[in-house]
Amino acid sequence: MKIATWNVNSINARLPLLLEWFAEAQPDVCALQELKCIDEKFPYEAFESLGYNCAVHGQKSWNGVALVSKYPISEITRGLAGDDEDLHSRYIEALIEAPSPVRVVGIYLPNGNPIGTDKYAYKLQWLKRLHQRASDLLALEEITVITGDFNIIPDKSDCWKESVWLDDALYQPAVRRAYQGLKNLGYTDAFEALPPPGNRYTFWDYQAGAWQKNEGIRIDHHLLSPQAADRLTGVTIFKEARGRSHEACKPSDHVPVAIELKTES
Repeated sequence: MKIATWNVNSINARLPLLLEWFAEAQPDVCALQELKCIDEKFPYEAFESLGYNCAVHGQKSWNGVALVSKYPISEITRGLAGDDEDLHSRYIEALIEAPSPVRVVGIYLPNGNPIGTDKYAYKLQWLKRLHQRASDLLALEEITVITGDFNIIPDKSDCWKESVWLDDALYQPAVRRAYQGLKNLGYTDAFEALPPPGNRYTFWDYQAGAWQKNEGIRIDHHLLSPQAADRLTGVTIFKEARGRSHEACKPSDHVPVAIELKTES
């Protein structure tokens, strides 16, 4: 079973490239982030024509997350519990009704920049709420995958040059400790368990020729419950997607990342 994540940086603006990749890679499930559209503007028909069911939690102009699945989707939760005043569309959770059901959580974690502002405080609070939900999910003892754009660089080996990120919210000690705290609960970083050869980055900025110079970072992750980690057979970063273009659009600054889970433990 192939479960992917992709921050698409505006789903309607990138749709030709998305559909091209979906037709080639054939993920069973994909968590999408940064849709930048309300639910009604999501391109349901385009994905349904490829055989996908869609669960969407959109937001006008900003944020927005979705799950698309070749299997039925149930038990959909939109929004992260713990703050009724948080109206950002950054969290979607659902049960994927595959032969071996999988609970997939798609997240678009706040960026948090600049440090010392309300944006950074919001990121830390969001991480605390995610920690609580992640803990609750472990108690279900299900095959669970928390995936998406975490906006966290876990380690200095996950960025092209550490000094560039020392004052960035993606690499602050408190943020990295929070990510480690999720692993301490019992989750496994799929990349760390089965690192693919050749490339570890998942994001290259549009600025300063970052893609051309391979100045990337790893911020798109899959965290696996013990039941999911036992089934992990592979991790793929689709780096070539960053270099693709279409007459109607340029690529996202993120690339798809997929894991493979065997269907039986």
